[in-house]
Amino acid sequence: MTQPLPRPWLTHYEPGVPHDFQPTERTLPQLLEHAAATWPDRVALDFLGATTTYRALLDDARRLASALHKVGVRPGDRVAIMLPNCPQFVTAFYGALLAGAVVVNTSPLYTPSELGHQLTDSGAETLILLDTFYARYEQIRAQVPVKRVLVTGIQDALPFPKNLLYPLKARHEGTWVRVPAAERTLPFSAVIRSQPPAVPGVTRRPGDTALLQYTGGTTGTPKGAMLSHRNLVANAEQARAWMAGLREGQEVTLAAIPFFHVYGMTVAMNLSVLTGATMVLIPNPRDLRMVLDGISRTKATLFPGVPTLYNAINTHPETAAHDLTTIRACISGSAPLLRETARRFRDITNGANLVEGYGLTEASPITHTNPIFGEQQEGSIGLPFPGVDALVVDDHGQPVPHGETGELWVAGPMVMQGYWQRPDETAATLVDAHGRTWLKTGDLATMDDAGYFRIVDRKKDLIIAGGFNIYPREVEEILMTHPAVMEAAAVGVPDEYRGESVHAVVALRPGQTVTDKDLITHCRAQLSAYKVPRSVEFRDELPKTAAMKILRRELAHDARERMKAQRPGA
Repeated sequence: MTQPLPRPWLTHYEPGVPHDFQPTERTLPQLLEHAAATWPDRVALDFLGATTTYRALLDDARRLASALHKVGVRPGDRVAIMLPNCPQFVTAFYGALLAGAVVVNTSPLYTPSELGHQLTDSGAETLILLDTFYARYEQIRAQVPVKRVLVTGIQDALPFPKNLLYPLKARHEGTWVRVPAAERTLPFSAVIRSQPPAVPGVTRRPGDTALLQYTGGTTGTPKGAMLSHRNLVANAEQARAWMAGLREGQEVTLAAIPFFHVYGMTVAMNLSVLTGATMVLIPNPRDLRMVLDGISRTKATLFPGVPTLYNAINTHPETAAHDLTTIRACISGSAPLLRETARRFRDITNGANLVEGYGLTEASPITHTNPIFGEQQEGSIGLPFPGVDALVVDDHGQPVPHGETGELWVAGPMVMQGYWQRPDETAATLVDAHGRTWLKTGDLATMDDAGYFRIVDRKKDLIIAGGFNIYPREVEEILMTHPAVMEAAAVGVPDEYRGESVHAVVALRPGQTVTDKDLITHCRAQLSAYKVPRSVEFRDELPKTAAMKILRRELAHDARERMKAQRPGA
C-alpha cells in the first residue's frame, strides 16, 4: 500500500490547479484526434506564413501512417525522425505513432558517427530526414539497420511562391542538396499524397512505448529513455493543469525550442495539440530575427524556451523594434534560469511571466515549475507539478531536513519505463522506496518549509576546491550581474594545490569590453574567496546543444587540454 507523503507545496498552488491528478489514459494520437474533432478549422501549424489546420494535420498523419504500414512498418518498429521544427516533423511524429511505431528523436546536429550509434542502438529501420542531412546518413548507410529513408525539404512546406523561390535561393547560397534516387529512398510529400487518410488496424495502448529519447542521463553514456504514451500524455496534461488561465482553442505557441528535444516536444508540441493552440514553427532558434518576427507577426501568447534563448533576445539589437507584449507566459527549462536573465526579459516584454521550471528526459520531462501567476521565488525551480512526488534524500535514500542539500528524487506518471536495452542502467536510476518507484535525478537540491525546491547543481558538475564544494550556478549568477557579460559558465580545472579551481568562460555583450581582472574583482566582492574564479576565458559565443543548453563539459575539457599544452615539456 502506497503511503501518503507530505506535500507542503499544495498550499501554494494557484487557484484552479488541482491537488489531485490522474492522467486520462489517452494515447498521443488520441490527443490529435480530439483536437481535429474539437477545433477542425483552427490553425495548428504556422510555418513562415504557410498554415495547416488541425483537420488537415490529422489527415496528413493518417496518410503517413498508411504509407508506413504499406512499406512494412509494424507496431513496435522504431522510426527515427531527423528534422527541425517544420510541419513534416509534426506529421511524422503523429503518423509514426498512428502506425503503432516507436519514434526515435534524432538531433539534426548529430555527426555521422553519433547518428550511426543511435540508429544502430535503437534498431531503427525507417528514417525520416531533411534533405540537408542526407549526406551524413550516406556516410554510415552501410553500417546501420535502416531499410527505408523518407526525405523531405524545407520547400515542401513553404507557401507559394516561396516554395518555388527557395530552391533558387539555396542554389545561390550553395546549400541546395540533390538526394540521389535510390530504391530505399522515398520522397516524403509524394508518399503522403499517394495514400488515403486511413489508419492501419493496430492497437495502441497507453502503456506502449511511444518514444526513445536519447540522453546522457546521470552517467553521460548515451542511451534511450523509453517514454510511453501514458508518460508523455500525462506530462502534457500536468502542464495543462498547471496553467489554470490557459485558454483552450485560443493560444498561440512560439515553438522555437526543438521538438526533437523532449522539452520542446512536451510543452511546445504535445501541449499545443492537447489545448488546440496554434504552433508557430521556428526551424532555427539561433535565427533571432526569425524568432522575433514570429512573435510579433502572430501575436504569440505562450513562449516555452531555454535561458540562452531568452538571454539572446534580451541582448539582440533588433528586439526593441518588435512588439513582444502579447506574450503572457513562459516556462524556462533545460538549464538553470539566472535571475538577471529573467529580470531583463520581463522588462522588455512589459511583464511577461517568465518562470523557471525543471525536468529531465527520464521524466518526460517536467517535474517542477514556479506558479505562472502565483507566488514565484527567484532562483527556485518552484513546486512539483500536480501528480508529482518529490524528495530530497541523503546518500542512503532517507529524506533530509528542510533546507539541507541532498539528491532530488521524483515519482509520478511521467517517469520513464526504463532505458532501452540497459537493465543495469535502469536499476541504478529507478529505485523502489517509500512505497513508490523513484527516479534518481542526480541533481543536488534543497526544499524549504513551503515546498519550494532549489537546484544547487548537478552532482557531476560539482567543483571541489580545497575540500570546499562549489556549485557552478552560484558563480554564474554573480558573473551575469556584470553589465558587460552576456553569457557565462563556470567549470572546474585541475589545481595542484586545491585539487580544483574555478575557471570562468564568458561572452560579452556587443560593444562591451572588460578584463579578466575586472571580472575576478567583481566576483570577489560577492563570493567567498574559494568560489572566486582563478582564471577567465573570453569567447564570442559559448558552445551549446541543439536545445541551446551551454556545454559545460566541452568548456571544461577545452580548458583542461589548454592547461596540459601550456605545461613545461608538454
